[in-house]
Amino acid sequence: MTRKAPVESDPTTIDITEILARIPHRFPMLLVDRCEDYKPSESIVGIKCVTVNEPFFQGHFPDYPVMPGVLLIEAMAQTGAVLMSKSLEVDTAGKAIFFMSADNCRFRQPVRPGDVVRMPVKVVRHRGDVFKFAGQCLVGDKVAAECEFAAMVVET
Repeated sequence: MTRKAPVESDPTTIDITEILARIPHRFPMLLVDRCEDYKPSESIVGIKCVTVNEPFFQGHFPDYPVMPGVLLIEAMAQTGAVLMSKSLEVDTAGKAIFFMSADNCRFRQPVRPGDVVRMPVKVVRHRGDVFKFAGQCLVGDKVAAECEFAAMVVET
């Protein structure tokens, strides 16, 4: 019996293990399940699989569960933080990536249990440890939310 050589992983895909190593968020605040299409210092696509078991659905809203818009912004920001961390090779010991601002946020349609949210995030500007991003939350081919936001690396 011969064994196949292990398949080399896709360098543009970031799995949950690497996400957990790159950003400090944990359940229930971790809102990115994986990332795809990583292009250093340019762009990334975050993926969030929304389930009815999300803790916020208990109160938002019990009879018609909708993911809160602020959590969609947070999910885009976490996706941007993964892009920053990997692009800058941030050593998470003694450093963190902090959300700085959110501008031009728009909410277009509700995100509900069972939806898979794709979050394309691209770098608009980058200087040193500060990044400005433009992101969207897509469900299928429909825009659920969009926002411009900024984040920076800080000493903790």
